Amino acid sequence: MSELVTAYPDLARPEAFTQQGLGWVPWLLPVAEDELTDAQREALIEPARAKMPYFRLLARDPEALRARTLTDLDIFFNVSSGVGRAERELAAAATSRHNGCVFCAHVHAAAATRESGREDDVQRLLDEGVGADLGDDTWNAIVASSVALAETPLAFDGDDVARLREAGLDDAEIVDVINGAAFFNWANRLMLSLGEPEVPARRRGGA
Repeated sequence: MSELVTAYPDLARPEAFTQQGLGWVPWLLPVAEDELTDAQREALIEPARAKMPYFRLLARDPEALRARTLTDLDIFFNVSSGVGRAERELAAAATSRHNGCVFCAHVHAAAATRESGREDDVQRLLDEGVGADLGDDTWNAIVASSVALAETPLAFDGDDVARLREAGLDDAEIVDVINGAAFFNWANRLMLSLGEPEVPARRRGGA
């Protein structure tokens, strides 16, 4: 059974949603990098993830981690067709903002900015919340539908689909938005139950 990590009295917790780089600290001990088995390293999919405590913690169940990671990569990076990466990242950022997952929101908000160049609109989502006007029907519809799905699956209905269609999305693109929101509705809960974000440079001693 995993041991509980000692509390972090010096942890610098973020005071607001941000696009700036955050760290994440686990409440349970992850697998040490030099103790990862071959099966666990394979489940990481990307070797660089061995440096990240979140993925080393999930590596305690390598089969689940592998399935989770392949699903994640397919939803957000398989863009040979369907909606663009910026819109997929926006769906994840809006879901994370609604669910209060500061770490996930920062990762996907920053990605939405990189992919779209719309930093001010993305920051408005973080600052004002999911009811903010992001300046166009498509982005507003994506946020609204993602939040409806996050609130409860039954809250997402034909009106949300119609609004996405009216904003110019076809059926395949709507499925992409749903996948991004639904995956992060689950992923937020996992991350929120296993640890918390930090502002790395502000931790005592600069560590």
